[in-house]
Amino acid sequence: MIDSSHASDEEFIRLDGVEKVFDVRRRNGFLRREKHQVRAVDSISFTVARGEMVGYIGPNGAGKSTTIKMLTGILTPSGGRLRVAGIDPSRERTRLAQHIGVVFGQRTTLWWDLPLIDSYRLMHRMYRIPDARYRANLDRCVELLEMGHLLEVPVRQLSLGQRMRGDIAAALLHDPDVLYLDEPTIGLDVVSKAKVREFLRELNAERGTTVLLTTHDLTDIEQLCRRVMVIDHGRLMYDGALSGLHEVGESERLLVVDLERELPPVDIGPAARVVKVEGPRQWLAFPASESAAPLVARIAAEYPLVDLSVREPDIEAVIANMYATGGERLHPQAENS
Repeated sequence: MIDSSHASDEEFIRLDGVEKVFDVRRRNGFLRREKHQVRAVDSISFTVARGEMVGYIGPNGAGKSTTIKMLTGILTPSGGRLRVAGIDPSRERTRLAQHIGVVFGQRTTLWWDLPLIDSYRLMHRMYRIPDARYRANLDRCVELLEMGHLLEVPVRQLSLGQRMRGDIAAALLHDPDVLYLDEPTIGLDVVSKAKVREFLRELNAERGTTVLLTTHDLTDIEQLCRRVMVIDHGRLMYDGALSGLHEVGESERLLVVDLERELPPVDIGPAARVVKVEGPRQWLAFPASESAAPLVARIAAEYPLVDLSVREPDIEAVIANMYATGGERLHPQAENS
């Protein structure tokens, strides 16, 4: 574990005015190129407490992955101050690497042509994990992520969901204090997503592992995180509870209802409104900050219900609504500072 006596638990991760600017050359004419600056991260400040699970969300190109790469020392900030457990990632990358775990959903840290267990054995040596600790952590990950039958399979033969579970286990073999997850459930089926989420909940509850999660799936955030931060165009737009995000963005979820037969639009009062009808299927919009349970109960009691599902609001749509409601409402914590 990190010797973090010099860092408070309340500010285990701390960013103060962090910026990241890239120089990009763009063609201007047949032979001429001009240099432009792209500000991927723009004066971001926040703290994360030890043991906290935080969702870090935003549209593509918002600056999420750039932030994660600065937190791991892969990128050096162009400005501002950044610390993880009191350590400057860009200056002490090797030291910090011993104590953080990282999972990039679209990349793998596993050796492509080797059986999964061989990748773990290599990490055992690379991180110099004590034998007893390595065996205990591996056994725990294999059990909770249901990977026993996968250990002898070459990584290239694993499905996306299997490989993702393998990557998560690899990131945890050395008992990191901090786990960065960049789109950990991207492309996974429902069963694989459920396994990953349950594992992360248990990890946080039992080990107190600090988790920073970036995702486009709001269900990941709802099931794992009490706090969410929204970044867009490199700026922190919101920092607070997920329910508050929905209220600020006035976002809506959709209840997709399949009835036994075609009927007039479902009428359950102001709690929801019908936005689309196609034969026996109807789409009802309701505030994302509200529970779907009362709506489901009422529809089931009053209509011949066959099936239903709930669709989450799109991250881009939530952020667009946030802009439309006015910038003064986007950052609730600023009002208390």
